[in-house]
Amino acid sequence: MGKGTDKLYITHSEWASEDAYSASAGSGTSKSKVAGASFRRLPFNFCAVSLQPFLHPVCTADGTIFDLTNILPWLKKHGTNPVTGLPLKSSELIKLHFAKNDEGEMVDPVTFKVFTDNTHIVALRNTGNVFAYDTVERLNIKAKMWKDLVSDEEFSRKDIITLQDPQNIEARNLSSFKYIKDGLSTLTEEQEMERRDPTRNLNTGALGSAARILRAKEAVAAARLQRDASNRNHNPALLSSKTLSGGATKASPSQSLQPPKRIPYNAAKHTTGKAAASFTSTGLTPHTSSERALLTDEEYMLKPRRVKSKGYARIATSLGELNVELAPEFAPRAVWNFVQLSKNGYYNGVVFHRNIRNFMIQGGDPTVTGKGGQSIWGKNFQDEFEGPATHDARGVVSMANKGKNTNSSQFFITYRPAKHLDRKHTIFGKVVGGLDTLTRLENAEVSESDKRPLEAIEIKDITVFVDPFEEFQKKKRERDEAEKEQEEIKRNGGTEDDKTTWTGKRIRGNGAADVGSGEERVGHYLRAKASAISPPETEDEMVGEWEHGIAEEPAKKKIKARGFGSFDNW
Repeated sequence: MGKGTDKLYITHSEWASEDAYSASAGSGTSKSKVAGASFRRLPFNFCAVSLQPFLHPVCTADGTIFDLTNILPWLKKHGTNPVTGLPLKSSELIKLHFAKNDEGEMVDPVTFKVFTDNTHIVALRNTGNVFAYDTVERLNIKAKMWKDLVSDEEFSRKDIITLQDPQNIEARNLSSFKYIKDGLSTLTEEQEMERRDPTRNLNTGALGSAARILRAKEAVAAARLQRDASNRNHNPALLSSKTLSGGATKASPSQSLQPPKRIPYNAAKHTTGKAAASFTSTGLTPHTSSERALLTDEEYMLKPRRVKSKGYARIATSLGELNVELAPEFAPRAVWNFVQLSKNGYYNGVVFHRNIRNFMIQGGDPTVTGKGGQSIWGKNFQDEFEGPATHDARGVVSMANKGKNTNSSQFFITYRPAKHLDRKHTIFGKVVGGLDTLTRLENAEVSESDKRPLEAIEIKDITVFVDPFEEFQKKKRERDEAEKEQEEIKRNGGTEDDKTTWTGKRIRGNGAADVGSGEERVGHYLRAKASAISPPETEDEMVGEWEHGIAEEPAKKKIKARGFGSFDNW
């Protein structure tokens, strides 16, 4: 049982040693000394200095990628390669050109293969174009065609720089970078000053009265620095009398009652998420309240059932004109796309590339191949099937697509009901005028192979007579102006009717009723009668004194009692 012995027990030193891997191993055996345990891989699209995704990529002759905005301050301060520690000049950097697809992913410019952390990526020294090594090996090295596949410039084998080799992962090992081993900082002086600032991560606007204290402290610190710089005999070891006395500035209490914030008309149902993000991350500005996200005017209008007014447009073709009614209530994105493309002249000169009798006519593709076209947003947009409209009549206008949520600029007009297209194509309008033109379009001669008109049917122009979204914005501006006028009237005390009560009294600006003249007051008829009975006011008459003393009061006449009288004495 013992190591190298026949003992039936093990000693404490054997139990606690690092080379014991049995069930009797002690606590000291948990230390791992496996080679490469500290390996950390840097992604190919990250800068080797900032360790963040690069925006302006450059590389060295050995294939280390940097961001130009990060490597230049380092070279100005150190003049060496931060990864290897060898001398490096800014003139030795090679600018890289990465190709990207529609989703913004870095791809090979020839095969459009998306680059990943497992792709063998190379660059050409003389042009800076970045390729997948498989492409260069198959089309350049094996074919012995030493020309850049993008710029057609000549290069040699030594101009090929390896940026990422999945077989050589040590080349992008963060643990082997020299500046990380030495613990050197890659921050500039401005960034270091910002990090030393204790208030850089505080949102002073959300601190209330505490923000005043912070601003006061900053002002005091700045004043002291300025005073110390001007005073040569200043001794920083001595404290000021105010500091010793413990004087402090009292901040005024913040208002406890705040008026409620008015919710904007374009407020989304979801919040911005800043409060949750700042609560869980110390690198974000603190937000103590949840604020609703704001939609743009376009996003606000492109919600279903928001813009309900109809739109009208005229499609002028080489065989006549078609008047189309647009329905944005249930297909706002399709109508917006059609209206904006029409206003930009996108459809001018475009021909109908597909015409099937007793079915439909399709157009809107500038390439005339049936595979092209682009929406107003530059990408495909989703289907809109919420409305009750169906392909149940002649003249229905719908979006053409290549599958689910692939609408672009192509549209078609039906010649007959086509119920099998429901819930597959977005309906955004119908033909309300020019049905004779639609008949001429249907009767046009076409090729039997691809159903393309033999004589090109061209869209000369599309005129938008009524833009439903402009009408919506116009009505909204009118409502906003009316609300502003009402608020202004309320601030001024209201209208004439609001300033008069039901009794006829006028209300002053302070809310008190105006009594006004005596003729308008309640009860002025009684006062008028009393004034008529009372004698007119004249000069006081002088009355002499009584000569015979005080006059006696006349005796009251007794009233004879009638009836049975009082029964109190019974």
